[in-house]
Amino acid sequence: MLRATTTPAADKFQIWMTQTWLTLGAAVLAAGFLQAGAHAAARANFTSAHGTKPLALALEPVAPPANGEKVLAWQGKDVDGDGAADFVNPTGQAPRTHDAYGFGAFGASRDGGARQHEGVDFIAQAGQPVAAPISGYVTKVGMAYADDKHLKFVEITNPAISYVARVFYIDPSVAEGDVVRLGQDIGAAHGLQARYPGGMTDHVHLELMGPDRQRMDATAVLTERYVTRFGA
Repeated sequence: MLRATTTPAADKFQIWMTQTWLTLGAAVLAAGFLQAGAHAAARANFTSAHGTKPLALALEPVAPPANGEKVLAWQGKDVDGDGAADFVNPTGQAPRTHDAYGFGAFGASRDGGARQHEGVDFIAQAGQPVAAPISGYVTKVGMAYADDKHLKFVEITNPAISYVARVFYIDPSVAEGDVVRLGQDIGAAHGLQARYPGGMTDHVHLELMGPDRQRMDATAVLTERYVTRFGA
């Protein structure tokens, strides 16, 4: 009787122990796989963040610097040695070159060679402001031609530097006796098409006289150069 009752119990216990060890083994094996996967993932993340291979960076494109505009500028000569310019281009533009009526440079031929041009013609747009080429007193406002009351000139005398300037073909905004400073607006450029139809370039005629009271080339005291201007 004893052998009959103990043998089944021993068999059941053995079966239970076997199942228990199998279950524990499977759990340990699964845990090992999970831990290995976690370590692999950690190593992968570390390498991507701190590895020797540099990461690609998405940078904002840098716009190239805007190209500056080349503009013509004029530098007036300092004749009294005070460190400041004593002359200004009355229109800020280049001298008139050749057109249907000849050249606008100082000394250019006039009247078929009978005389020479006594000033420098600086290109202008009709109606644009005209600047005083020197500081001084307005010593005369007159007509460029006796038969044309529309074309006038302004004469400015500067006794400090002994220069006299005459600015032709303007509608004056100053009067005789006025004191004007260098670069001040003294009037507006007058169009020349009515007087010189068929190809005369609108301009302001500048006559300049030095201490010897002889007419001289204004470009001797007004130097042109190109500068780069940025911005709108």
